[in-house]
Amino acid sequence: MSTQIRVDLAAPTPPYEQIRSQVASLIAVGMLAAGQRLPPVRSLAADLGVAAGTVARAYKELEAAGLLISRRRHGTTVAETAAAMRKTAAGSAEVSAAVVHLVHAARTAGLDDETVLNLVRGQLQHPHGTPPTAP
Repeated sequence: MSTQIRVDLAAPTPPYEQIRSQVASLIAVGMLAAGQRLPPVRSLAADLGVAAGTVARAYKELEAAGLLISRRRHGTTVAETAAAMRKTAAGSAEVSAAVVHLVHAARTAGLDDETVLNLVRGQLQHPHGTPPTAP
């Protein structure tokens, strides 16, 4: 899994947030299944070149969101509720197709991931995803 996560230390987004969002995305698209074990904090931190506290914070936030479960001697695993959330989110073929189209269009236009995410976040801030009206 650590090969699927990248941390850009020069990015304005804090490293723990980069890790948190990437793990959440891997769960959302089904690349991390319910019950699947994640690398130990120290191991992932070493792989990514960040402090162990950075990975621990990302894991704690994911646990608070109900996506991960951490237990001594059993490690950190993807929560069963995460799989249920994924099924609900993936249940709409129309939305999934739109996301694929968006990513393809963004890549074709040469947009970086952060720009695309900012565009989506901007739309999510408006009721029903509609653009703001001009005064």
